[in-house]
Amino acid sequence: MAKKEFKSESKRLLDLMINSIYTNKDIFLRELISNASDALDKLYYRSLTDKKIKVKKDKLEINISFDKESRILTISDNGCGMTKEELETNLGTIAKSGTLAFKENMTKDEKASIIGQFGVGFYSSFMVSDKISVLSRSVDSDEAYLWESKGVDGYTVKKAEKDSIGTEITLSIKDDDEEFNYSKYLDEYELKQLVKKYSDYISFPIKMECMHHHLVDEKEKKYEDHKEVETLNSMVPIWKKSKNEVTDEDYDNFYMDKFSDYDKPLKVISSSVEGMTSYKALLFIPSHAPYDYYTQEYEKGLALYSNGVMIMEKCSDLLPDYFSFVKGIVDTEDLSLNISRELLQESQSLKLIAKNIESKIRKELEKMLKDDRDNYISFFKTFGVQLKYGVYNNFAQDKDKLKDLVMFYSAKHEKLITLNEYVSEMRDDQEAIYYASGSSVEKIKALPQVEQVRDKEFDILYLTDYVDEFCITALQEYEKKKFVNVSDGNLDLESEEEKEANKKVNEDNSDLLKAMSEEIKEVSEVKFSNKLKTHPVCLTTKGDVSIEMQKVFDAMPNDMGIKAETVLEINEKHPIADKLKKLYKKDKDEFIKYTKILYSEARIIAGLPIDNPTEISKLICDVISK
Repeated sequence: MAKKEFKSESKRLLDLMINSIYTNKDIFLRELISNASDALDKLYYRSLTDKKIKVKKDKLEINISFDKESRILTISDNGCGMTKEELETNLGTIAKSGTLAFKENMTKDEKASIIGQFGVGFYSSFMVSDKISVLSRSVDSDEAYLWESKGVDGYTVKKAEKDSIGTEITLSIKDDDEEFNYSKYLDEYELKQLVKKYSDYISFPIKMECMHHHLVDEKEKKYEDHKEVETLNSMVPIWKKSKNEVTDEDYDNFYMDKFSDYDKPLKVISSSVEGMTSYKALLFIPSHAPYDYYTQEYEKGLALYSNGVMIMEKCSDLLPDYFSFVKGIVDTEDLSLNISRELLQESQSLKLIAKNIESKIRKELEKMLKDDRDNYISFFKTFGVQLKYGVYNNFAQDKDKLKDLVMFYSAKHEKLITLNEYVSEMRDDQEAIYYASGSSVEKIKALPQVEQVRDKEFDILYLTDYVDEFCITALQEYEKKKFVNVSDGNLDLESEEEKEANKKVNEDNSDLLKAMSEEIKEVSEVKFSNKLKTHPVCLTTKGDVSIEMQKVFDAMPNDMGIKAETVLEINEKHPIADKLKKLYKKDKDEFIKYTKILYSEARIIAGLPIDNPTEISKLICDVISK
């Protein structure tokens, strides 16, 4: 029988796994139990609408058995099973093609992180076993198939015999070595502890034949050992337990198991609501973004249950986009088990639950910001972009819900602050909230336009995320204070005397400025400025589109043709202003060279590309060689 190869990325990931770089080997058992539970869930759910499938829920179960001598551990279920095609699809590929660019020189921690992020489930078994066999018969087939693999060399699938539907996974446990005691996975006590720790909430019984020590003769203190089948888990879903029954570790383990994360959640939100619509919700804010969070492949949504039975794995209608990072479950008795997706979307109960959940998450985040700032900042650095996106998305209809949750870097405090904190510290003579945009704090600090505002001791919000300016534009104002870009050509910080003096300078040199404008047609205006302190030139903008916004539009796959209307401002007090005036009178050719060089310099400062770098380089050499 021909051996089939794993897909290339799966092979690489599997190789990392087999070499034991993921430190928590114990998780393989919870992954296999969770897969079995899913198979039981699917079978029971299908039986509710498919009359051909006759299933009693109390007969559905997961079984664990082990043999110390042959070093075999078996996990089986009587769930929906897999067809030959499903065995190949589910067990032949770990990661979707293109989802991971492997690095040859990853550190041990980085490799572990990758394994955790993929939530590789079944394949974690290769950390503890050197051969895996999967015997499965689908509810949709009379035939059974056996999938077998020893690891990266590949796998085989062949026809087999199985009397009933379901799946049986057999692991050949590795021999012990100096680094690890694999025999613990063949020990009754250890297996019971692992099930209790990771899988106690599973709603189907997890059974194992256990040794019991019974007193048979009290006088002679005579004991006999015999085996009894024991149910290892409580089967009470964790969200249905009272809070005093559940530890923080229980919540963490449930989250890591259910949502295939390798890290504890940053925050747990538990909610129980009674009223017009009754439900229980258990929500988690992850401590890091999933590897695919900012891709089209990412699916938001909460697991939706009806009285303990899962209706939908990811119900997107329960979460707004700006809280798409939240994981969790919602369990309600107000929805029918066999409700269609179409009816679900129209359900008033679901809409009310979604509204309450949105409010609950927002209040918990506001509370975290107030009482646990360090954790909130950690959260915001990970998911803040999503909140800012929520401010301007959908025509900014949610901006009032989110405006007090967003944070920006303060030039004055050199850390993230809220808009409320900025406004509360504004001086009486400050009329606007000032901001500056750029790719990094250091680059913004160096902008010529920042000097004038900082010189007047006004704080500036430094916007470094691509979404920041769109967020600010959507807000328009905060506490009746308008947002003003320091690169706005209409920045109004000069006194009347300064304005009049600058107006005269520009009028006196109108011919010079017109000549410069004719050479650099990309700008709408060239003018002398008294805003700049030490810098010779800068680019400012007119209108609603800033230079940083233009960069975002330029980076989009479709050329939207949206451009910032730019103004070249020249520092009237800088020696370059006098040089330009002299050259304009005496040497027009040299004047044109200086004009082009100054415009290119302004573009570089603004972080914009130069269309003709070879020409500009030659002009600079011509000028400095004289």
